[in-house]
Formats: sequence, structure tokens, C-alpha cells
Amino acid sequence: MGRLLFFSNNKNKIIEIKKIFDKFNLQLLSLTDVGISDEPAESGQTFEENAKIKSDYGYNKTGIPCFADDSGICIESLNWKPGVYSKRFLNDFKKKEVCFNSIIKSIKKNGKKNAYFKTSISLTINNNQNIIFNGKINGKISGQIKGRFGFGYDPIFIPQHYNKTLAELSTKEKNEISHRSIAVTKLINFLAN
Repeated sequence: MGRLLFFSNNKNKIIEIKKIFDKFNLQLLSLTDVGISDEPAESGQTFEENAKIKSDYGYNKTGIPCFADDSGICIESLNWKPGVYSKRFLNDFKKKEVCFNSIIKSIKKNGKKNAYFKTSISLTINNNQNIIFNGKINGKISGQIKGRFGFGYDPIFIPQHYNKTLAELSTKEKNEISHRSIAVTKLINFLAN
């Protein structure tokens, strides 16, 4: 398998994934490379279902083996939500900082700091043939917004055994521990064998 399509329009995610893939002799294509600008509706109830919808869509449009991920944060003080709605939840606020402060406020109210990030990757190699790879990182929500690296909820998530948010870690440090890199590493190990 010389070519592989990564189904995502998220520029930050593409950069992060390409850095992980750099070590391997695989040509990673983006949607821009294959001229896809549309995306299917992510109507799944789980990260796995949403990832599968996107990888199937990419494969069916191009015939190139395709993988897609769906990721999100699950926060104890929000009853382990927003989960699969993480992106929508963030976009419901005028600014990210307003969203983050709302989450921090809910934690201060109920004292539940625990959270985790989860990524599910679906690899489609043939029609309706999918392999799923999961990655998860436990941690807690920080008491304040910190850091300028990363994206999404990184500025308020402190990984277990760390005292910095993901947004305070360099891309290299983040890629050593992140939920996405755990799932991508499983994918790469599968492809290498």
C-alpha cells in the first residue's frame, strides 16, 4: 500500500498526522491532493461510527485506501460530554475562551475535574471493510486557560502525570502521548505488518 488518503479538512490535524507519518515510507494524501472538498454528515453516535462514515466516503470517492479519525473530549463535570459533539460544542460559543471559561466554571461548581480525550480511526481498504484503532488519554481540566500550541480543547486539558496543558507542550511532546498519536501508531503498526 504505497498511497493512503487521510480524510480531514482540519489543517492542524493534517500537520500533526503528517509529522507522525514522516518516519514511514508511505505517501499520505490529503483531500486537497485528490480534489475532494465536500464531507459526509457525521451522523454517528460514537467516535467509531463517525470515523467509519468519513473513511468509507473517501474510499468510495477515490478508490484509494482511506483513513479518518473522529476525536473529542469527554468531561466528567459535563456528564462525560461533549464527546462526539466536541467540535459543535466549541463552535456554539462566540469564542473558544468563552467555552473554556464555561467548562472551568462548571468544574469549580461541582469539583469534578476528570476528563479524557478519545480518538477512533477507521481504515477502509475495500468496500465495507473497516479496521478500527482507538487511542485515549486521561487527564483533568485545568483551572485556567494555558498554552499557545495545539488546537481545540488543548489549552484546558492536563494529561495524567503532567502539570502542563497539551497546549503548553511542543508538537513533538504532544505526539509522544496524545490520544491521536496512540491511535495513529496502532494504524501504522498494522500497515507496516
